Amino acid sequence: MSFAENLKKLPGISHLAAIQLLDAEGQEVALIENKPGSAGSVAVYNHLAQTYGSITPEAAKKGLEIYAEHSEDARLNPGKHPNIDRLLQIEAGAPALRAKHVFAV
Repeated sequence: MSFAENLKKLPGISHLAAIQLLDAEGQEVALIENKPGSAGSVAVYNHLAQTYGSITPEAAKKGLEIYAEHSEDARLNPGKHPNIDRLLQIEAGAPALRAKHVFAV
């Protein structure tokens, strides 16, 4: 399935302004905002956090499956898809990240 098809199966994110990704010390390493161009990533990371509790290697593998065709593009073009690059790094052994929901007001 394509990324667009996979997105339709994920929980809604209208209640979220962003997903904040935190390292083991609680420091922010990324902020993914719910806006055009990154809303799909908010949906993916939200789903992974809800399903796995944090962005673990297992969660990263599932996320790469959800990103579908974009995962291959990210592998071929490092830096082009930072939210996918992060999952590739975690899948390869980088430390897991905790996701913190930033709710819309």
